[in-house]
Amino acid sequence: MHRHKFGSRALAASKAVAEMRSPRVALVFESNTAYSRQLLSGIGEYVRREGPWTVSLAELGPNDAPPVWLEHWRGDGIILRGESRRVVESVRRLDVPSVDLTPSRLLSRAPWVKADDAAAARLAARHFLDRGFVNFAFCGDDRFSWSMARGEHFREAVGVESRSCAQFRPSASVLDSNVLIEEIGSWLKTLPKPVAVLACNDHRGQQVLEACGRSNIAVPEQVAVVGVDNDELICALSPLPLSSVMLNPQRTAREAATLLSRMMKGEALPAVPHFIAPVGVATRQSSDILAVDDSKIAAALRFIRENALRGIRVSDVLRHTPMARRTLEMRFRKSIGRTPSEEILRVRMDGARELLVGTTLSLSQVAERSGFEANYLSAVFKQHTGMTPRVYRERYGRYSQLDSPAHAAQG
Repeated sequence: MHRHKFGSRALAASKAVAEMRSPRVALVFESNTAYSRQLLSGIGEYVRREGPWTVSLAELGPNDAPPVWLEHWRGDGIILRGESRRVVESVRRLDVPSVDLTPSRLLSRAPWVKADDAAAARLAARHFLDRGFVNFAFCGDDRFSWSMARGEHFREAVGVESRSCAQFRPSASVLDSNVLIEEIGSWLKTLPKPVAVLACNDHRGQQVLEACGRSNIAVPEQVAVVGVDNDELICALSPLPLSSVMLNPQRTAREAATLLSRMMKGEALPAVPHFIAPVGVATRQSSDILAVDDSKIAAALRFIRENALRGIRVSDVLRHTPMARRTLEMRFRKSIGRTPSEEILRVRMDGARELLVGTTLSLSQVAERSGFEANYLSAVFKQHTGMTPRVYRERYGRYSQLDSPAHAAQG
């Protein structure tokens, strides 16, 4: 395991930072995506809270050369985001404390902060499995290791349920987006229907939806689609509103800034990955369907999803979908492998997790809004996750403090 080490100039700089109030930090960013811009915003929030820093910002496109000023820059720390090898080499030559925010881990001897691709893939798989899908596919981009990782983790996640997963392979290195969309459409036609498709990111998800439109494939009835990143502009401007895995750029940014701050104060940190868990899945029209053949069970499932957070019971489900309770339970198990009460609890747990991660509501408010009694939430939450709601929020929450002593010890 490497620890981030610096040359004599870097050590002198880190000592100087300890004696000054405003360290000089370079943010070298490919900022052409909403996710990257949210990372910058999160770093800005950290600086306002913990700074001040004197920041030099280089906003780059994917093919841009390193900024001229970077070669002669004399600062105290760098946070890097992008895929350009030329930019990476320029940053590496500076020999100052650095944090790697690149998707593919290009600064091998620096701490790497990254969205947890495995957790994102599991969230997407569970989103589809809970809706009754048995056919799965992944549409990625083999040029990027992060895309390949998401595909591999998605195949593993659905494979746990003994499901196979098809994968899109372009015929060649396609640069023309129209040709690519036509190839995606041809591939989609070969898949068994209905099929659940995870796209490696929202841009690819938008292309899948465009391919469905050109090929007269019904979405979400025949093909349900989920992207990753929750870029609200892309999701809204897609042929249909695109469902997407919500990553946690605010927390990712604060983690990166916290690590850099510690290194600029002279602390040697191991060059290990710091994976940040996603928040959940933003469900929109592209995947808002239940792939369950039993129409009554589909109706009961929709009722549960729409009302579970209001504190409903199985008796309420029976009033909405009249049948004998034993029959309801048997048909639930056959369709989704869970009883109605287990499904109600699952939806409430998902609601509680999203509130804990994405809001600053008190624990009693979280319990109330997710359909639990306050005391019961703590017990059932620990039973299902192995941690209390408070610990879960501290570990994964978008607004929790990342620079606490407990967290620092994990570095």
